[in-house]
Amino acid sequence: MLCQHVHQFGQKLIHRRPLELRGGSESPLARCLSTLDLVALGVGSTLGAGVYILAGEVAKDKAGPAIVICFLVAALTSVLSGLCYAEFGARVPCSGSSYLYSYITVGQLCAFITGWTLILSYVIGSASVARAWSSTIDSVTGNLISRVLQGTFPLHVPHLAEYPDFFSLGLVLLLTGLLVLGASESALVTKIFTGMNLLVLSFVILSGFIKGDLHHWQLTQQDYELAKAGSNDSYSLGPLGSGGFVPFGFGGILQGAATCFYAFVGFDCIATAGEEARNPQRSIPLGIVISLFICFWAYFGVSAALTLMVPYYQIHSDSPLPQAFLYVGWAPARYVVAAGTLCALSSSLLGAMFSMPRVIYAMAEDGLLFRGLARIHARTRTPIIATIVSGTLAAFMAFLLELSDLVDLMSIGTLLTYSLVAFSVLVLRYQPDQNLIKNEKMEVEIIGTKPELEASSLESVPEARTSKTLCNPINTIPSQKSGQTVYGCVLLLALLLTILCLILTQWHSHLFSGDLLCTTLTGLLLLLILGITLIIWRQPQNPTPFHFKVPALPVLPLMSIFVNTYLMMQMTTRTWAQFGIWMVIGFAIYFGYGIRHSLEKTNDQQPLGSSSQILDKNISSVELV
Repeated sequence: MLCQHVHQFGQKLIHRRPLELRGGSESPLARCLSTLDLVALGVGSTLGAGVYILAGEVAKDKAGPAIVICFLVAALTSVLSGLCYAEFGARVPCSGSSYLYSYITVGQLCAFITGWTLILSYVIGSASVARAWSSTIDSVTGNLISRVLQGTFPLHVPHLAEYPDFFSLGLVLLLTGLLVLGASESALVTKIFTGMNLLVLSFVILSGFIKGDLHHWQLTQQDYELAKAGSNDSYSLGPLGSGGFVPFGFGGILQGAATCFYAFVGFDCIATAGEEARNPQRSIPLGIVISLFICFWAYFGVSAALTLMVPYYQIHSDSPLPQAFLYVGWAPARYVVAAGTLCALSSSLLGAMFSMPRVIYAMAEDGLLFRGLARIHARTRTPIIATIVSGTLAAFMAFLLELSDLVDLMSIGTLLTYSLVAFSVLVLRYQPDQNLIKNEKMEVEIIGTKPELEASSLESVPEARTSKTLCNPINTIPSQKSGQTVYGCVLLLALLLTILCLILTQWHSHLFSGDLLCTTLTGLLLLLILGITLIIWRQPQNPTPFHFKVPALPVLPLMSIFVNTYLMMQMTTRTWAQFGIWMVIGFAIYFGYGIRHSLEKTNDQQPLGSSSQILDKNISSVELV
């Protein structure tokens, strides 16, 4: 009896959700978002205030004028994750984003961890952006607001802010009210703020090319000495490095690219709007790819303009663009930059607050969070309870907490979900579609395609799992055994890539110094990774047509997993400890409530990808209505 209970408990933990729409073909959320709305949402969430600050910070100390290459490398790396999100967005156009993707491929427990981590990222992100909005207004008023509040309501408690931030509290609550009104109203406001932000950035880029000097990309030691002699504040000068276009070498470009990677975080919010897009299977892939393209050109243009206007070692880290315009004699332009910063912060805040309740709603619909959070407003067709609860939590954090120590937690959540999406795409592409075969058998008598079905069935003959068939499979379409082979290979690859990243981050000095043990271990790991990748590559892929598919499988998803895991390994022990505390709270909710109230039953377990055609058919019927 005990063994039976343990078995049932384990089955619940690894139970996978079938690929089908909740509650049939009709979504309770309003399908009102166009491709333009999704692009504005993605650009607004990704192109936040970092574009006005990050370029100066990286250019001054890490990359110099080569920051444009850093953004190119970071953009190409982000595209790896973006393409995986695009395929899943076209394949599973439902609310929940990577939570739902991991539920379909990995199982219930992993899905809860993903969703709970996403909630953490969105809550901290929303609160942090709200505090940044308040700080920007405070700086415009000459720090008047902070002085008054600090003098009137001082807080002297560890880990709390120096004073309660009433401004950010009101801002988050105001935007929560806007989100309750409806998705189309929120999208309209997002488009306005994003459009104004892009106009300001276009002005900055154009100004940089008008007032810039190409000599600033070819600086020498003599230029640095002249700048030092003419500066009253010589300690504010950054390092020269070796001068020229790449003053800090290839290592500086890689270090800068790692920092710039986080500038492209945010596009995943598009995937959370799958149930509210009019044509999700087309709009989500297009929205993700176009928004990443726009963000890259914005970052590339601003960083090029900044380093052309000002020598990289004279860039002001805290306010690079206002000081750059002061340097070239266009001081009034700093007010335009301030307006652009506020627009960028507003659209970024709206993007995070839009995504957060959609993830909560998806988890509550599946029973993993409290069911009341899945309530949909009858008129606005928005997840009203999830929106109010998440907005209130973000407002409380922005009001009282000191968030600077928690920002790295956002990065862990984002990188973990990026890795899981890449993992999910890699696994699902090689799984059989058994329900498709059953449906075709029922339709054969009507449409007269029995000969074709029999021919395709003959291709899927049972095969024995031998070393020969691993690299030369008999079938031309996926079988259950080939799908299990890929699943096991991807799990093993994830483990090997984690070990490799651990060596590269923790013992890189031993590796590059030629340590025999580290070098041998790394070489063996690379050989194993290459061999297993070859086995996956030789397996038959699911031939079902989709609106978008990740090219160059399995290489691109594996590269995405490697990059994300490597960046996660860079996090401090304190950040991982904070993440552990958040997960303990989540596990208390999951094991105390979620596992007992989940809608999924273990006896309904289906093979991976077995219902993808049902989903496609349901979505098509929604589009025709």
